[in-house]
Amino acid sequence: ETSAGLERNAAEESTEEGAAALTEKEPEPIAISTISRPEPVKVRGIYVSAYVAGTGNRMDEILNQMEGTGLNAVVIDLKDDEGRITCEMDSPLVNEIGASRVLIQDMPGLIESLKERGIYPIARVVAFRDPYLAEQKPEWSLHMTDGSIYRDGNGLAWVNPYRQEVWDYLVEVGKKAGELGFAEVQFDYVRFSVDSGVEGVAFDPQDTGGRSKTEAISQFMDYAYGQLSQEGLYVSADVFGTIIRSGQDAQAVGQDYGEMAGRVDYLCPMIYPSHYGDGSFGIEHPDTQPYDTVYQALLGSKEALAGEREDGRHQAVVRPWLQDFTASYLDHYIEYGDEEVRAQIQAVYDAGYEEWLLWDAGVSYHYGGAAKQEGMEE
Repeated sequence: ETSAGLERNAAEESTEEGAAALTEKEPEPIAISTISRPEPVKVRGIYVSAYVAGTGNRMDEILNQMEGTGLNAVVIDLKDDEGRITCEMDSPLVNEIGASRVLIQDMPGLIESLKERGIYPIARVVAFRDPYLAEQKPEWSLHMTDGSIYRDGNGLAWVNPYRQEVWDYLVEVGKKAGELGFAEVQFDYVRFSVDSGVEGVAFDPQDTGGRSKTEAISQFMDYAYGQLSQEGLYVSADVFGTIIRSGQDAQAVGQDYGEMAGRVDYLCPMIYPSHYGDGSFGIEHPDTQPYDTVYQALLGSKEALAGEREDGRHQAVVRPWLQDFTASYLDHYIEYGDEEVRAQIQAVYDAGYEEWLLWDAGVSYHYGGAAKQEGMEE
């Protein structure tokens, strides 16, 4: 997921200001699963789209390039950005609405081949931006005050994060991920839309039940974690980078960093340098300073979670998304290659974290940057 629009708006608010802005009562954190699960893996991974994962030759090429680099995980679309299930799935609601669009012919076989290579398989499940479900079940979608379905800046409809039926569907897909062989379910777009026009969305009090956006998202994560961890799955969530320091952003999307960290196994902030506005962290053009931007973002993460840790609450492992693409749409950008990828990874280690993921929507990675180099310290 990209988050440039929101991240440019409020990237400079302090952690203290963010904490002060979150005044509503939050749900209690979850009880972490005691069900036996596989030994945790220190993930160093990449995103692979369903289109690429379903193309045998291309996937083999990627796996061969991963060898010897230290990369040990792959995030694969199971429920994609259009709300389609990317493989065959025998599931009540999937069958009812015809959600499957098979791009990966043999998902269990693919996952088995990954495991044979020692690669940890993560299922990407796009949550509340789901144009397909919104069209098939319009009563579950977001609606404008005039009754029409809300669509974001890309013309895509969203489903209502307050609706229990939507939660059940996402959990249904997550459980199927486990049956297919995935070790972890990663929820993306686990938030409210912030695109222009969203202020015209009408929320039914019967749906909200007096809950804030952050309460709704936290309660969904409680519910999903409780269900999926009992299936032996790990659960992770992608979050905007700026919610770390901005209470305004947290309230807008419904993602509170500390609350989210208490409700999943892995928290994945999207701290792409290109997504921070000029001047963020005192850096004139963040995209041109990948090490400094990632390092400062993760120092903010440590500060934001310090209080939660002192209280003895469960805290997710922080596993950031890093940038492996060139943001040529910016006025001030640099070409990203091995050096820029390596710099971000080093920043992760220097900030005291151990796991990371690389994002490129086109799945064209700089594997040399991911390879451990002399002088690079974890």
